Amino acid sequence: MEDSAVFIQIFPNVTVTEDLVRRRAEHNNCEIFSLEEISLHQQEIEKLEYLDKWCRDLKILYLQNNLIPKIENVSKLKKLEYLNVALNNIERIENLEGCEELKKLDLTANFIGELSSVESLKHNIHLKELFLTGNPCTEFEGYRQFVVATLHQLQYLDSKEIERSERIKALQDYPEVKQKIREQEQVYLLKRAREKEEAERRMQEKKDKKQKQMESKLGFDSPDSPQERENHQAEGDGEQETCRTVEDDEEDRRFWEEPTPYTPESRLETHRYIEEKRRAKDNTRESKKSEKPPWTLVTAEGKVLNVNVPKLHFSLKDDEENNQFILELAVYRYLDTSLLDVDVQPTYIRVLVKGKPFQFVLPEEVKPDSSSAKRSQTTGHLAVTMPKAKEITLAKQKVSASVKHSDCDTLQKNARRSGKVEKLEVDPSKYSFPDVTKIIQEKERTGQGPIKLQPEKITEVKKSCVDFENDEDVPPLI
Repeated sequence: MEDSAVFIQIFPNVTVTEDLVRRRAEHNNCEIFSLEEISLHQQEIEKLEYLDKWCRDLKILYLQNNLIPKIENVSKLKKLEYLNVALNNIERIENLEGCEELKKLDLTANFIGELSSVESLKHNIHLKELFLTGNPCTEFEGYRQFVVATLHQLQYLDSKEIERSERIKALQDYPEVKQKIREQEQVYLLKRAREKEEAERRMQEKKDKKQKQMESKLGFDSPDSPQERENHQAEGDGEQETCRTVEDDEEDRRFWEEPTPYTPESRLETHRYIEEKRRAKDNTRESKKSEKPPWTLVTAEGKVLNVNVPKLHFSLKDDEENNQFILELAVYRYLDTSLLDVDVQPTYIRVLVKGKPFQFVLPEEVKPDSSSAKRSQTTGHLAVTMPKAKEITLAKQKVSASVKHSDCDTLQKNARRSGKVEKLEVDPSKYSFPDVTKIIQEKERTGQGPIKLQPEKITEVKKSCVDFENDEDVPPLI
């Protein structure tokens, strides 16, 4: 009894949980009370429950490719129209009388041998399609005639339409066919009883074998001294691991090559064996991860090392104008920011990317408290700005700029007070603009008086402008 309890504890029955239903109800905003369709296929479910309480409005329910041994807890789903429980361990049809709107039932590739259990579907008056392909009952003589004569409302059986003539013929031969089905059922049930006994015997043998292996490992002869025991264990670790791998391979070979009947028990045993191997591999990976030595970031002498475990591209920019360092680290674009940990120290910077350290020694001391980090919205790269601890100020340039601004302000204020028009004066020593006053003086010097200067201008305009017309009414330009 204790061994069986331990076995049940190691392999608990997987049931339908609320968290599973909510995750599968994403199309309905994770609301389950108003859910009309849900797919729970390939979830290794071994017990069907709670759905008739949580999802009363269900119309379509997919439960194929699980380990469900019995149809139960769905009778309160009054609106259910389609139920798919293909590829499970179901042995008889039952508990569907309350599904008043059921129109399609898929029981493909189960273990239904009690064909007479089909009579429970007489109450489902809206049932139009039934699938029983791949069940032991389909090998019975008169299988189709029995189902067609039993379920008058049925229109399709195993994807094949039921003709009117076929139904009439099945009803005529119904008494004889029913008697044959009963006899074949009895033979199948006796066979199933033997298969169950054989499966229990094999399971008990495997439990005893595992128990002996555990006892032999616990009672292994070892030195009395703890120090000698540790040395012996350290020396034999490699050999034990090699032997364990060979034993596992041999066990796998025996398990998969051993001929077994196709029964619900063998299918469940195969699933649990695969699950046990998967858990063992996961535990081995976790142990190897925990055994990994920590990365050396600082030596025993206190020297900080440059480390780039995540193997990311990076660049360090010396921004002399703003007296700071800018480190750009090419972090993965779609990496969550919560997986980054930035630590700025006076002489180095450390960034943990998914637990993997990136460490860089800075060429100069910085201010950790004034440093900042941000990520690019386009590339996802991480940019860390670190102000230098040694401040460098350019006082002369700043003062000169401030003096210029103050001089301009004082000139504007004086001009406003005097009320005079402010004129722009050009200093030829500072700027390379042409001197307009000198140009005018040169023209006056080249001319021979004001009388001769005016006609020369007019003649030049006449020569340059071809379409020029002299209008005497228009005063001359000054």
